[in-house]
Amino acid sequence: MKFKTKLITLVVAFLAAISFALPSQVNAANTDMVDTSNHNGLMTYDNYYDMLVHYGVKAVVQKVSEGTTYVDPTARYNLASAKQAGLYLNGYHFARYTTVEGARAEARFAVAAAQSAGLPIGAVLATDVEASEQANNSYAANTANNKAFMEVVQAAGYRSTIYTMGSWVGTKMLVDKGWIADYPYNTSRDRYTSHHAWQFRSDQQFAGSYGNFDVSQLYDDFFTANQTPSPSAPVTPAPNQPAKSNAASDTDYAQTGVFKPSATVNIRTGAGTGYASVGSYAPGESVIYDHVYIRGTYVWARYLSYSGRYHYVALGVNGGESYGSRSSNVQAYSHTYYTVHSGDSFWSIASKYGISMYTLAANNGKSIYSLIYPGESLYIR
Repeated sequence: MKFKTKLITLVVAFLAAISFALPSQVNAANTDMVDTSNHNGLMTYDNYYDMLVHYGVKAVVQKVSEGTTYVDPTARYNLASAKQAGLYLNGYHFARYTTVEGARAEARFAVAAAQSAGLPIGAVLATDVEASEQANNSYAANTANNKAFMEVVQAAGYRSTIYTMGSWVGTKMLVDKGWIADYPYNTSRDRYTSHHAWQFRSDQQFAGSYGNFDVSQLYDDFFTANQTPSPSAPVTPAPNQPAKSNAASDTDYAQTGVFKPSATVNIRTGAGTGYASVGSYAPGESVIYDHVYIRGTYVWARYLSYSGRYHYVALGVNGGESYGSRSSNVQAYSHTYYTVHSGDSFWSIASKYGISMYTLAANNGKSIYSLIYPGESLYIR
């Protein structure tokens, strides 16, 4: 009996030692929420759905505005994509205010931007307070300014909170229950459980998405309240519907990626349906692009053809449906192939890619008089 008791005691002690040595599963951070903005480019249904399924992300917080002049050009599209994927939607405004009057002006600007981007009423519209303007302000001024901002936002029907750095909580401003950024994970965990959320890293990467992402763990339902996610597969309508460009919504930015259409999309000489169509891409094909344009109704990708001319294809509807999937893995598509369709010829395929039909034929060990068959794969380069 004594030996058995001693043995049990040793086993218990050993298990206890193991439990202290191993990482705590209870304290492990969850990737509940992801930040997105123009730094990540246009996010598709596939990007968000992958985060949801493979990483457990359930909420998104999208930048909508900054100061009183900047509206994030990706906000409308990204929120629509996140909604399709079934995520909870939230937004944030990057604050530049230093006075109560300035805070109210920025709040009105942020509300207008959020409404235009499709952020649902009842969602969170947070104020991101971390700029040099607030660093140079007093504790009392920052606290009063944040309060003024949130009052305007709440009066418009949104809920609000403060996003800031852990080192600023209680030193640069009053933060009752906020959204706190503090890294690294090992030294910061468990400090912010009394707040709505803790942003525990800023370098998270997701397969198929662009750049680094800020990710957060949620401690309550603040960022998931007042919404019922209703995921829906992306719809692919006819891509050649006429669209009029709205100069107010025109913007562009450098972004390299691979687009794989899920429906036939026209190749055009400019970023708009009014430009000439010089060919098309079909499902199963891919195009490597180097720039993205938002032009009124549509989002366009630009690529350099083999002829040295820029061509454009529609990625989808601005704030709506996607015409295919996008990936940042350009290396995997260093070679381009084309699947022959009924009615194709060396001339029509070569024209599509801006190369000589003689070069195309020679690349495949053929002459321009050789027969090609539907389903045959031709090497372009």
